[in-house]
Amino acid sequence: MPRFAANLSMLYPELDFLDRFEAAAKDGFRAVEFLFPYAYAPAELLARLQGNGLQQVLFNGPPGNWEGGERGLASLPGREAEFREGILQALDCAVALDCPRVHVMAGLVAEGVLREDVQPVYVDNLRWAAEQAAKVGRDLLIEPINTRDIPRFFLNRQDHAHQILDAVGAPNLKVQMDLYHCQIVEGDVAMKLRKYLPTGRVGHLQIAGVPERHEPDVGELNHAYLFKVIDELMVAGEWDGWIGCEYRPARGAVPGGTSSGLDWLRALPQR
Repeated sequence: MPRFAANLSMLYPELDFLDRFEAAAKDGFRAVEFLFPYAYAPAELLARLQGNGLQQVLFNGPPGNWEGGERGLASLPGREAEFREGILQALDCAVALDCPRVHVMAGLVAEGVLREDVQPVYVDNLRWAAEQAAKVGRDLLIEPINTRDIPRFFLNRQDHAHQILDAVGAPNLKVQMDLYHCQIVEGDVAMKLRKYLPTGRVGHLQIAGVPERHEPDVGELNHAYLFKVIDELMVAGEWDGWIGCEYRPARGAVPGGTSSGLDWLRALPQR
C-alpha cells in the first residue's frame, strides 16, 4: 500500500510542535512533513527525527512574509534576490535534515496583474532554483492550490503545473499533487493519478477530506478507491513516493484527537 507521512503542521495540534514527532511515530508513521523548519535549529529537528525513527520527506521553502499574507515569492517580480536567498537557506536545511525534496511556493498574483505577465519570472526563478537543488541532490516541487483556500495563488491546475515543468526543463523539478486541491479545482482525480504518476514527474502526493479538509474517510472523495489506484501504479513500478496527510483532525485540539481519527489508516491492508 502507499506510504503515508504525517503533516506535523496540521496533525496533533494539542501538542507542542517538537512533541508531535514522537506522537506520529507512536501512531505508526515512518515519515513526516511540515510547512517550515526555520524556527528551529536543524540539529534539534534532526534529533527528533532520528530519535523517533522518522524520515523527513518534505517541507516548504521560505514563503516571504507569511504573517502578512504572502504565500511564496517564486512568481513575484522584483523579489528575485530574496527568493534566491530563501532557496539557498531551504537547501541547506534539506541537506541537514536529509530531506530529499522542498516545495517552492509560487506566490499570489497581484490585483490587476495577469498570470501570463508574471509567468516568465516564475519560470526563470524555478530554473535557477532547480540548478542549485541539483548541486546538492534535491528535488524541488511546485503545487497547484485551489483558489478557495488561497485566492489569487499563481498555480491552480495540474496541467498548468506540467506546462511549467516543460518550460523549465529541469528533471529535478516535479509536481506536488494534492488531491484535496485537485478535487476542488478540477475533479476527475483518479484519471489524473493514472495520467500523471507514470510520467515520473509527480514527486509527492497529499490528501485531505473534501470539502472540510478533515480525515480522508470523511467527505466527497472516495480515498479508499484512490489508494487502490495508487497501489496499482506502485505495484506496476510507475510511482514510488509518499502521501502527506495534510488535514485538520475533525476533533481539533482534543487530546488524542488525531490518533482517534486514524481508523482510516489502520483499516488499510498491509503488505
